[in-house]
Amino acid sequence: MVNRLTAWAKKAVRNFAGITADQYVAMRTSSRIATTVTPDRALRNSAVWACLRIRADLMSTFPIDVYRKVGTIRVEVPKPKVLLEPGGPLWDYQDWMYATQFDLDRCGNAFGLVTARDGQNRPAQIDLVAIGDVTVVQKKDGQITYRIHGTEYTPDEVWHERQYVVAGLPVGLSPVAYAASVISENMSTQQFAESWFGRGAVPSAHLRNTQQTIDPAKATEVKSRFMSSVRVGEPFVTGSDWEYKPLQAEAMGMEWLEDRKFSLTDISRYFGCPSDLIDAAISGQSITYANMTERNLQFLIMNLGPAVSRREKNLSKLTAAPRFVKLNTDALLRMDPMARATAIKTRIDSRTLTPDEARTLEDLPPLTEDQIASFERLFTVRRITETVQAGATPESLVTDGTSAP
Repeated sequence: MVNRLTAWAKKAVRNFAGITADQYVAMRTSSRIATTVTPDRALRNSAVWACLRIRADLMSTFPIDVYRKVGTIRVEVPKPKVLLEPGGPLWDYQDWMYATQFDLDRCGNAFGLVTARDGQNRPAQIDLVAIGDVTVVQKKDGQITYRIHGTEYTPDEVWHERQYVVAGLPVGLSPVAYAASVISENMSTQQFAESWFGRGAVPSAHLRNTQQTIDPAKATEVKSRFMSSVRVGEPFVTGSDWEYKPLQAEAMGMEWLEDRKFSLTDISRYFGCPSDLIDAAISGQSITYANMTERNLQFLIMNLGPAVSRREKNLSKLTAAPRFVKLNTDALLRMDPMARATAIKTRIDSRTLTPDEARTLEDLPPLTEDQIASFERLFTVRRITETVQAGATPESLVTDGTSAP
């Protein structure tokens, strides 16, 4: 990063007040560019926030269902209260899922204290705990304890979900920690740009005497007079031998924007969210999909699907075996009306879906006898009409034992 900034500075200033460009950038970057990235500080980056938001939004709005296996058939059963209000009355399912997914995606872990249990000693309420308040301790014998607000808890007292795990570690890896260099570079670029454009990290203009050579003492005096006038908004009066030329900062600005653009795409990779979904796609690169359903399907399979499977596995621990939890990801694969109608028709024609089941999908009641009779008359007339148009003989108009009227 410092090398890049040095190159920028060299384009605008070769030797300013006796300080070389390298020395100048070193002074500016030593206190401003060294940015410490923490999970909370990372949220100030728009790409980080967008990635975390879209994943948590989707995960928390997937409908949740509980099933049990009866032979080879999956039968839906009522949901236990812990899945409706995991954190009590103030933390319903959607809020609780959003908060835990947000922590999982930015820190690799989510923690909560088990504050109530059901009759079978399973967690009945889990009060979430801020990541910064939890310390995980693994002793030499492999035993794990959790220290929260100075109090030590055993694993059965703590709800701990994790992702991005590696062998030998009892906790998940933090994407923020591994993306820190990219996030820090992006934030540092912003800070440098603020100094450049807002507070004058390098001279913003060139004041030159066109008639004579100015010694350093005289140059300092003129500069002081010029800065005093500009600072208070007054005009600067000179003779015919002074020329004022603003430095061209457009090239520096373009390099800053280009650097920031590539940082956003790098951040998207760390947080498992395609850059085009957060409006951070690189100019000149395009991804074409036949329709929105295919785009969402790709995102579900490649990015969100594994996280969905892990959440289902962990949430199933809150139910009595052999029950298990499934998140209904069909909500992400909503089709346009024409594509949906085509898919339903294909399933009915292939005998994998009945008309009444299809109507249930459309929130419609089963067909009545009058509706069935109406459909039979309609399709009988249609078949006869199509047969006649095809040049059929009168004898061929008999269909299923019923002749044409």
